[in-house]
Amino acid sequence: MLQGRIVNNISNLYFVETSNNIYECNARGKFKNAKIIPVVGDIVDIEILDEEKKQAVINEIRERKNYIKRPKLANITQLIFVLSAKMPKPDLLMLDKQLAFAEFLGIKSVIVINKIDLDEKIIDEIEKIYTDIGYKVIRTIAKESYGIEEVKKILKENISAFSGNSGVGKSTLINSIFGDNTTQEGIISSKNKKGKNTTTTIKLYKIDKDTYIADTPGFSTFDISEIETKDLAKYFVEFKRNIKDCEFVGCTHIKEQNCKIKEEVEKGNISENRYKRYIKIYEELKDKEEHKW
Repeated sequence: MLQGRIVNNISNLYFVETSNNIYECNARGKFKNAKIIPVVGDIVDIEILDEEKKQAVINEIRERKNYIKRPKLANITQLIFVLSAKMPKPDLLMLDKQLAFAEFLGIKSVIVINKIDLDEKIIDEIEKIYTDIGYKVIRTIAKESYGIEEVKKILKENISAFSGNSGVGKSTLINSIFGDNTTQEGIISSKNKKGKNTTTTIKLYKIDKDTYIADTPGFSTFDISEIETKDLAKYFVEFKRNIKDCEFVGCTHIKEQNCKIKEEVEKGNISENRYKRYIKIYEELKDKEEHKW
């Protein structure tokens, strides 16, 4: 029995990397019966069926440190959220959803702002909001490999998933890290300025020992409904330290009086725009909770 990590999944085939080889594997039927599906990032035990053809079968899935339902990923240690200065414009509502979800999962977050040559003013504004609350922000021009060395440093000894809307430059960023055309490009249409995501599979790319990156189509639409509205504020890092000072237990930080978070927004200690996005996310989650059944 060998242990390895699933680095690619195409349909019902799993590609498992061990210390020496990559094996093409099927999963035992028991997983389907138990409603457990192996996913990219899983640590698994495999049984060799044909050493020459590098074929094997997955016997066991080791306990996961974390699990993301869509796109399906396990054991990620770092989420890198990629924005672009323009084309497409920064989607900060999506970013805040993703950051909250990363906090919920207990996964470290890093923000990369790509295409910084297109709009320096908006980059300064975004960088200030997020560095002030403790997130690392890296500026890049992926097509020119600008800022790539800094990205490489934060990747070391991490399993990092790159997330961002189509066209922000995730694939170009990964290509720049490897120095070749490792992934397909997310193409921007010059006519409608909307991204066209051409990446079709989730795959872990090995950079070094214990260092992988994932290209993750589908992250821009992932569902954060696992977070309950009553807990949402805990996953906004600048809110968390103020919650205990609200007058009412269970304060939603929206309509209540004597709310410490609203007070900090009024004082300028919490970004008003990020607070407004918190309200939008809260209302979206509340609506889903009310219409769940």
